[in-house]
Amino acid sequence: MRLLCMFDLPMETSSDKRQYRIFRKELIKNGFTMLQYSIYYRTLPNRSAGKRYQHALQSFLPQGGEVRLLAVSEKQFADMQVLVGHRSYQEVLVGSKTLVTI
Repeated sequence: MRLLCMFDLPMETSSDKRQYRIFRKELIKNGFTMLQYSIYYRTLPNRSAGKRYQHALQSFLPQGGEVRLLAVSEKQFADMQVLVGHRSYQEVLVGSKTLVTI
């Protein structure tokens, strides 16, 4: 399954920008890959692993803005339609694997 993290964070003050950078770096440290500018995803073996990452993300959430998590199956993720542009090399590489372990 894939865990998608979608966020919309304020970028008005220097403090806002700092919180955005910290949040983004923590996502990457936790194994998330950028799908689009404010959408990151992580491959997981099951929902209980998703709960672990949900708790990890809660430890570094920014003070303002919105952060959402969405769990989708591999089939749902693979069925995503790209209307403009193309799938990234990382998506193609990870998507071609039938079993991904942590």
